[in-house]
Amino acid sequence: MPARFTVTTPIYYVNDVPHIGHAYNEVATDVLARWHRMRGDDTWMLTGTDEHGQKIMRTAVANGTTPQEWTDRLVESAWKPQLELLDIQNDDFIRTTSERHKAGVRIFLERLKETGYIYHGEFEGQYCVGCEEYKTPNDLVPGTGEFEGQQVCAIHSRPTETVREANYFFKLSEFDDRLLALYDERPDYVQPEHVRNEVRQFVKQGLTDLSISRNTFDWGIKVPWDESHVVYVWFEALLNYITAIGYGVDEEQFERRWPATHIVGKDIARFHAVIWPAMQMAAGLPISDHVFGHGWLLVGGEKMSKSKATGIEPRQITDVFGVDAFRYYFMSAIAFGSDGSFSWEDLDARYHSELANGLGNLASRVIAMVHKYFGGTVPEAAPDAEIAELAERAVATAEAAIDRFAIDEAVDAAMGIVERLNGYITEQAPWVLAKDEAQQERLAAVLASNVHGIGTAAILLAPVMPTTAQALWAAVGGEGAVTAQPIHEAHRWQGTRTVTTVPPLFPRIEQAQPAT
Repeated sequence: MPARFTVTTPIYYVNDVPHIGHAYNEVATDVLARWHRMRGDDTWMLTGTDEHGQKIMRTAVANGTTPQEWTDRLVESAWKPQLELLDIQNDDFIRTTSERHKAGVRIFLERLKETGYIYHGEFEGQYCVGCEEYKTPNDLVPGTGEFEGQQVCAIHSRPTETVREANYFFKLSEFDDRLLALYDERPDYVQPEHVRNEVRQFVKQGLTDLSISRNTFDWGIKVPWDESHVVYVWFEALLNYITAIGYGVDEEQFERRWPATHIVGKDIARFHAVIWPAMQMAAGLPISDHVFGHGWLLVGGEKMSKSKATGIEPRQITDVFGVDAFRYYFMSAIAFGSDGSFSWEDLDARYHSELANGLGNLASRVIAMVHKYFGGTVPEAAPDAEIAELAERAVATAEAAIDRFAIDEAVDAAMGIVERLNGYITEQAPWVLAKDEAQQERLAAVLASNVHGIGTAAILLAPVMPTTAQALWAAVGGEGAVTAQPIHEAHRWQGTRTVTTVPPLFPRIEQAQPAT
């Protein structure tokens, strides 16, 4: 029976159009899903949109429309098209305004109420509408500029609002010890380590009960037993991971797909690694497999943000460099789990050195030589032991890296083959060997080694650059879809032994940064 791999992005808040910070998460999650599909795992990738809450209601009003019309417009005109643009192969798309989500949320709430984990009480706190979250004093920082002299949200750099409400509460405070035990028993549950340490420290300070309803506005899912309240947006949004796969409605589908691995930004890791597992414990559900909190994309030293004019839309990049180069750059240039800075100069440099001059030039040179010296037929010669062993090591290294969510290291392993083959061609000089009849066997081995290495690299790169990998795969004689190849055995591939002409994979770009 194949292994299960259910992986999710966060559901994105649709108060505005997406930027490359969202795209970074989508591509990373897609790469993991594609990799596991190529392993033969029973894979399911979920993404979607978070459409309730005070911020969306205010944004819709400011734009002269209703919240539902606002979210419908953005989902259809921006969020779903971005998935298509970036070649994301998600299996499902959940909207929190969908009936299936609402139905699952109501079932979950009723179950928590029956087990005694929900009660009615009063609360006052400092609320950030941007985060849709109550803030502790540790979450606030001194304001600057127009907010100098005030405490502001560390993420949105705006003052919080004092909110006093009589709401329904979830007994989060009862889960301190169970959460700490979870982190100890399953140290790989929250990753990377620095995120796990931050989460653990937060829980050790003691948890307070969580207000899970609002009664000062009505844009949300009604509390089943009290329709004067709507469910707190974060509480119901987290439930998308189970409502999308049939929680309370389709138990067979739910058991097949759950638990899941959640790929989120580090700024929302606390919700996913504290509140969410406590909710699962309260409902008697198996705990998620993993929560991975990746770093931020930085532009000019600041986190990507539309409000700070640092939000770059993916199409600004893909229109210049192409989709596969976009995917490659963000998966290779930044250590997955750490913050990373984006610059047009770095993207341009890596595009030309690693893709155009590295991978593209290697493929065109090798295929041209197979045509020139062997009439387009890959010679019947075993690859050199060094290249064969290199390919096998690269596969093992990449596989281990994916199991640690180190996507950048998996890409490095694949590109390590490319880098070595370029050096190997220079060392072996097949154009010199071709001039000596006595060196024909050696020439055959050199070119066979290169073709084999390129094919292995194509399979390993398929989750990252699917279109480019398919073109490479077909050009070196690979049969069928490269994504149908077992990735854990990439070094064992066998093709038709006939090469074709490879199209220009990475044309030279004269102007990297679009005019502003």
